[in-house]
Amino acid sequence: MATSLFDEKTEDELWLEYKKTRSPQLRDKFIRQYMPLVKYVAGKLAVGMPGSVEFDDLVGFGQFGLLDAIEKFDPGKNVKFKTYAVTRIRGAIFDELRQLDWVPRSVRQKSREIEDTIVDLESKLGRTATDAEIAEKMGVSEAEYQQTVMKVSGTSVLSLNDVWYSGNDNDHMSIGDSIESPSSLNPDVIVEREEIRKVIVEAINELPEKEKMVIVLYYHEDLTFKEIGQVLEVSESRISQLHTRANLRLRAKLTNLRKGIM
Repeated sequence: MATSLFDEKTEDELWLEYKKTRSPQLRDKFIRQYMPLVKYVAGKLAVGMPGSVEFDDLVGFGQFGLLDAIEKFDPGKNVKFKTYAVTRIRGAIFDELRQLDWVPRSVRQKSREIEDTIVDLESKLGRTATDAEIAEKMGVSEAEYQQTVMKVSGTSVLSLNDVWYSGNDNDHMSIGDSIESPSSLNPDVIVEREEIRKVIVEAINELPEKEKMVIVLYYHEDLTFKEIGQVLEVSESRISQLHTRANLRLRAKLTNLRKGIM
């Protein structure tokens, strides 16, 4: 009988009811309904992960994010639950991966070295640095620089989901949020968050054209690297490389901008 009652109500009504009653039956219904979303996000993130990271583990980590999303979702904020949940699921997976410290230290150091170089160069140049300029500054050939980017490639998926804190640990947002849900801006969103969102969008717009397309297609259009490769008519590994370079540039830009804003 409870099931038929669920079927008669719209999802919006069910969310409002859950917010008032915190009904365990409704919570279970939402978990069952959105479990495929956890598997979808985990599957997307599994691409490019080291072999030591199991798909089932990612799904397990993602479930924490789904539960968190169900508890914290506000149906009055004009954001679809699916959009909100994807961000939470992805965030929960990355939080667990960070705790497992799955990125080799040498790779992390290289990633930081590239970012620091870009930060330094772009603050002096006042524009986007070219690969040749970054390589020269690092004291390596352009081919060696590209090789380093490829090594970082498998771990770069963390970059865009690093949190940009806005003063309150519970109120944070990732670059991914900004690309995914521009529609979620509400009048009651604090000014600082709007400012941060603007900064992130500007940083993305300043990326070289191909890198910008990869970021938008991957985070906003939800395409896989393989699908983006078909759109841009290049190989999947080339897309992975462009994605990494875009991440490194964005993190560098945001480091510079954050110094100016915060």
